[in-house]
Amino acid sequence: MDLRSLIRDVPDFPKEGVIFKDITLLLQNSDALKETTNALIKLLNGQKIDKVVGMESRGFIFGPMLANRLNAGFVPIRKPGKLPSTTLSETYDLEYGTDTLEIHIDAIEKGDKVLIHDDVLATGGTANAACKLIERLGGEIVQCNFLIELTFLNGSSKINGYPTQSLLKY
Repeated sequence: MDLRSLIRDVPDFPKEGVIFKDITLLLQNSDALKETTNALIKLLNGQKIDKVVGMESRGFIFGPMLANRLNAGFVPIRKPGKLPSTTLSETYDLEYGTDTLEIHIDAIEKGDKVLIHDDVLATGGTANAACKLIERLGGEIVQCNFLIELTFLNGSSKINGYPTQSLLKY
């Protein structure tokens, strides 16, 4: 199956000059969902995972599916004020300012083998912040895993040397 044909470019979204990679066509196709999930699992090469961490919001789509297939737990990382219990936060730079991510302080146990998943690796800021949160909680990052990588933005170079795998590279 040609997964690229199910990802459309949306110019000037969410702001002028950005070409957004819209995965909704892929999500609407049950065969594509299965194939994508299987391919993302294969990127792990059989490594043991205790927790899959997904970033808000599109990391919440494949993250739980991966966790289910890996017999692992799923941990959401969210924007400030969205998680109901005590959190740990990490602020990071964007090309147009700063942002912050939060995780529950009891979401990762020391020594947990962690897969970080998000839909797109762009500049690497979100993934790097997620890595820092996992490290602060004592988790061991096995891999950072993405559906799409925008290689021209060089985001993988900002992820502290952790193994990074992407299903589709643009």
